[in-house]
Amino acid sequence: MKRDVLLSIDLPAGGGKVETYPVREPRRFDRPAKPFTRVAYAAAHVVADPFSPKEPWLEAAIDWDATLAYRRHLWSWGFGIAEAMDTAQRGMGLDWESSLELIRRTLAETGPGCVVASGAGTDHLPPGEHAIDRIIAAYEEQCAAIEKLGGRIILMASRALAAAARSTDDYAKVYDRILGQVRQPVIIHWLGEMFDPALAGYWGKADHLEAMDVCLGMLARNAAKVDGIKISLLDKDKEIRMRRRLPAGVRMYTGDDFNFAELIEGDAQGYSDALLGIFDSIAPAASAALSSLAAKDGATYHDILGPTVPLSRHIFKAPTRFYKTGVVFMAWLNGHQDHFVMVGGQQSARSVLHFAELFRLADAAGLLQDPALACARMKQLLATHGCA
Repeated sequence: MKRDVLLSIDLPAGGGKVETYPVREPRRFDRPAKPFTRVAYAAAHVVADPFSPKEPWLEAAIDWDATLAYRRHLWSWGFGIAEAMDTAQRGMGLDWESSLELIRRTLAETGPGCVVASGAGTDHLPPGEHAIDRIIAAYEEQCAAIEKLGGRIILMASRALAAAARSTDDYAKVYDRILGQVRQPVIIHWLGEMFDPALAGYWGKADHLEAMDVCLGMLARNAAKVDGIKISLLDKDKEIRMRRRLPAGVRMYTGDDFNFAELIEGDAQGYSDALLGIFDSIAPAASAALSSLAAKDGATYHDILGPTVPLSRHIFKAPTRFYKTGVVFMAWLNGHQDHFVMVGGQQSARSVLHFAELFRLADAAGLLQDPALACARMKQLLATHGCA
């Protein structure tokens, strides 16, 4: 697809150089007319309140109106909302009290066709090591709070469990107990250490393939209480290997923001559904691509989604845990919020060179919806960094 150049902007490059970059007209996408053939959740970010007197490193200050407006935006493109997950800076600026309020407000916004699943974990426990029974009680508390609101659960990985577990039996005890109590099937989230170093060795094994065996055993015992599992290991071969071994009826939700296009398309032996942070940033393109896949138009699927993969790999590059900064930056460039301020002050987590390359890749994917606005905001950021 040929796209005309509309304007240009001077962007920093390596070695202290500045290069003139031509910005092209955006791609235009239609909202879906029919449901997708893949289950697709977007893990949604929160919009900070820049006028709050709260200290950003200590307390979460949220602009509720803008945050909920963004969820309506994602729903309008056909996505379910994965609420209060790591994309919302859960455990990295957003505490459990704020998370529960976020879940409550999002569920109150739902209408016909608006799907929400919400993260339950143990992040309200104070720092330090805890007994396994206390970790179980913490999971029970958060699951009960979400179920009381009528919500569905995504069972998040627990830093407390990773720190306390002495064997695979401790993981089995916790997950078997919680899954034995939930009202409806949940999504299990296996978040790799590249996203959160505190989760290294999850399932009681340092090796991912050995950990996979432990996790699959848990899924087999509790298949009736599991809708699916989201794995975020950024390794397509491991995801495919696990996908082919899942118990009947248990979905694989890709959390691979590096290889999502081919994993969602799948192969002769199956495919992955999706629960992705990158869908927050590329919702119009991802929606159009999924509609093309549903229409069995693989060429258009790859034409639309292919250019978003380099953008996603850049946003999620190491240190991967800082990807939220790129997600919020994209929302700001595209006019979904009036500022580039984040909970926890995380707007400072990436360099100006990172933002410049993100701008280029977003343009290459046709995702700068209003190029003049995006250029004006990019120039504003460059000025604050002394690069204009």
